[in-house]
Amino acid sequence: MRDSTVTVGEGVRMRAIIGMTAAAVLAIVPAGAAQAGEDDEDARNDEDTRNDEDTEDAKDGRWWRKLTSFHLMPHSAHQNDVVRALLHCPVDSNHALIGSTAFMRKGSWRTYRQVGVGLSDRGFGKAGIIISRYAPPGHHIVHLKCVQVVIDKATHIRKVKVLGRAALPLVVREFRIKQYF
Repeated sequence: MRDSTVTVGEGVRMRAIIGMTAAAVLAIVPAGAAQAGEDDEDARNDEDTRNDEDTEDAKDGRWWRKLTSFHLMPHSAHQNDVVRALLHCPVDSNHALIGSTAFMRKGSWRTYRQVGVGLSDRGFGKAGIIISRYAPPGHHIVHLKCVQVVIDKATHIRKVKVLGRAALPLVVREFRIKQYF
């Protein structure tokens, strides 16, 4: 008999799979097929009300410019290891924040730590993040936030606009000296 409980990592993975499936279906199904049974005139009116920029991006194959995604390597790291994060944010964003309880620092009373990552013109970024020897072993969730930061030069007031979010599970394993041999 199988246990019916779901761990945190499995639930996040299932939500990610469902989200990717929904995005793939929406990208493949044309807009007219979703409105079956309506007149052709109504379908044409709906197409006219779309944003011209969105349709240009879809026609040119640049739909990936608005996606938010990231990948962590390795998925189950030891304490005192470095995790490699590869990410993509929407092109309009100019900065990314990666945060988790697995990245806590030695001697710090804060359990959640965020690491800033700079982005290229196309929205790609990469970072090596150290998992502390003092990070608690177990399942952790790593959150990605893609932001657009605009600073007013006269008043030095900055406005932060969140353009995308994503999350992945990360397993932190206990430190073993034999991992280096």
